[in-house]
Amino acid sequence: MKQWLQLNRRILLISCPLLLVFFLLFNPFKSASTEIPTPLAPVAEPISQSEESEPLPIETSPQIQVDIKGKVQSPGVYTVADGDRVIDLIKLAGGETAEADMREVNLSQKLYDEMVIYIPAEGEEVKAPATQPGAAAAPGQKVKVNLNSADSDMLQTIPGIGPSKAEAILDYRDTVGRFETIEDIKNISGIGDKTFDKLKESIDVK
Repeated sequence: MKQWLQLNRRILLISCPLLLVFFLLFNPFKSASTEIPTPLAPVAEPISQSEESEPLPIETSPQIQVDIKGKVQSPGVYTVADGDRVIDLIKLAGGETAEADMREVNLSQKLYDEMVIYIPAEGEEVKAPATQPGAAAAPGQKVKVNLNSADSDMLQTIPGIGPSKAEAILDYRDTVGRFETIEDIKNISGIGDKTFDKLKESIDVK
């Protein structure tokens, strides 16, 4: 045995390390380590411009134009919001004057485009069938102005009658007298047949 070991010593010295390496690499009893997979963090996708929230449009009320005449501080045409009321328009016009008669004015009435508001003076007789002073006629109705009693502001509510023609009508009443028929308005300079056709439904002489 001793002699065999001496003969095979070199072989054993080489084989033992190889066997050890083989045992370590291929050990069937080696417990496999349990590896817990690390979850991948979710990748955030970039938000496209189309998905970005857009600012909501601001809703605005439609604008209308309304003409206010008569006993207010600043009569004229005003741009207001659709749905505003007579009281809002009077405030825009600087408020009523000291001579204004507000008893029959409907301050709560809603305004509409191309509406004409007339604020009468104290003691002024305003002939406006089916309407109130300070309010325009409803659609389809006519408001007639009396040529023999209306003042300059009221006369200017007649289609085609501005400040100069209104003063001419007043001068006619002072110099000639009453308008006996509505056709007499054609005696005023600048009012011919075409103009008369436009305003005849808006005037009377009673």
